[in-house]
Amino acid sequence: MFTITGYRLIAPANTMPHRTPAMAPSATATLIAALLGSAFLLSACGGGDKPAGVPGGPGSAPPPAQVGVITVQPGALDLVTELPGRLEASRVAQVRARATGIVQQRLFTEGSAVRAGQQLFRIDAAPYEAVLASARAQQAKAEVQVAQTQAQWARLRPLVADKAVSEQEATNAELAVKQADADLALAKAAVQTASINRGYADVIAPIAGRVGRANVTEGALVAQTDTMPMAVVQQIDPLYINFTQSASEAMALARAVESGQLKRSGTQAAAVKVVLEDGTEHPQPGKLLFSDLTVDPTSGQVTLRAEVPNPGGRLLPGLYVRVRLVQAQASDAIALPQQAVTRSPKGDSVMVVDTEGKVSPRPVKLGAQQGGRWVVLDGLKAGEQVMVDGFQKLRGDAPVKAVPWQAPGTAPKAAAAGATAPSTAPAPASAPAPAAAAK
Repeated sequence: MFTITGYRLIAPANTMPHRTPAMAPSATATLIAALLGSAFLLSACGGGDKPAGVPGGPGSAPPPAQVGVITVQPGALDLVTELPGRLEASRVAQVRARATGIVQQRLFTEGSAVRAGQQLFRIDAAPYEAVLASARAQQAKAEVQVAQTQAQWARLRPLVADKAVSEQEATNAELAVKQADADLALAKAAVQTASINRGYADVIAPIAGRVGRANVTEGALVAQTDTMPMAVVQQIDPLYINFTQSASEAMALARAVESGQLKRSGTQAAAVKVVLEDGTEHPQPGKLLFSDLTVDPTSGQVTLRAEVPNPGGRLLPGLYVRVRLVQAQASDAIALPQQAVTRSPKGDSVMVVDTEGKVSPRPVKLGAQQGGRWVVLDGLKAGEQVMVDGFQKLRGDAPVKAVPWQAPGTAPKAAAAGATAPSTAPAPASAPAPAAAAK
């Protein structure tokens, strides 16, 4: 009996005696043929290694890595700057007491809209009416005096020509008329002053707008020296937006416009949009009014002001908002996702994929950020492919396969499946274990 192990023939000691000349040549040939057949079967079952050059074999090159790219397409782009701002009433009037007295009545509803000239409070006017009456009496007395002196001067004037009266008497009569006229003018001024003070007892709204809460109640004593206003009226349609911008950004923008790299956005005032705290936009666009001429030395900011319509009073003074301001426009700008741009102290650069799949860095000149993207002002040409993702797949100078990049959450299912599908090359088969082959 013989046992086959690998390619060797082992004979047990008790069944394989010493070689004797009695063994026949035909038996030896049969044994050799059996051994060769067994070796052939073992080789076929083992499979062996695949030859070099076959796909999946040890000598074949791996497929090129897939990277996401976008194709450069320059075009006009509005440069939108988003800045924090605060709303302010376009007109604010503090309603103060201009007459001293007791408040008798409040004539408005707190928080309501009022018109210019509408009476808001009534102050006790009795003392002022008495002063006005006294002034009017003095005016009447002065008018009588004027009439009396004029009549006397009218009687003496013909006698002066005949020298029937002395010159001194005529002069005194003429001066008496002038004195009476002056006293009458003084009395009229006193009446006017008393009438104005009487009018101050009726506190009116100086502007149209919305009145806040009343700071005084009926029975309170008010005076011109009070530091607290009786109420405040604010005009909230339109509203002002005060916001600040870095002086360096404003100067860089001005230089870019002067050099022709950027151009002003329109010939009229720049348009602004108000973004509320919840991210919604105010439906009414505003306009930029002015930019301050000085820079705040403590913060390095420049103050700007815009005006925004506020029909219905949806916006309130004092509210913090975000202001989107279109200050300039780039004619041949390119917008790239932020992950496509590498920023370093040596400069900004992107990775460009050529038609042969070679990846090379390219220095670029950046502008401001727009909606989470960098605005590239110089360094790229139309039609070039800029790498956005797949940087971890780069291996030296190995070529890559460029596929269109899709923003996260926007890629269609078919494109996403194609981007993540494995290679179609067959995987190398695994060799069976020697024990299984033996079976």
